[in-house]
Amino acid sequence: QVQLQESGPGLVKPSQTLSLTCTVSGGSITTNNYFWSWIRQPPGKGLEWMGAMRYSGTTACSPFLKSRISVSRDTSKNQITLQLSSVTPKDTAVYYCAKEGALGLEVWGQGTLVTVSS
Repeated sequence: QVQLQESGPGLVKPSQTLSLTCTVSGGSITTNNYFWSWIRQPPGKGLEWMGAMRYSGTTACSPFLKSRISVSRDTSKNQITLQLSSVTPKDTAVYYCAKEGALGLEVWGQGTLVTVSS
């Protein structure tokens, strides 16, 4: 059974780069037809899809974040990494990684709270 675990700093200062890692176990991030997505939820707000790494190694990112976001992978570690630059307090949120397949977002990590504050 695939499991996802997000990790990274819980506190980031404004203007810095937020970096999170999603470690996948129980399955390979290169398995055909799977996407590995980053999604966030600011306090009191809805879910926001940020970007995804396709099994093939290509990426897709939200046009609203395109200038600030980078999604990469380390196949040797079975990890997906999110980087978000020039953060502001508006980027404070619970960040999730999720596996997307034919049924949509099938498996979610537990999420990690990132607070942007000086």
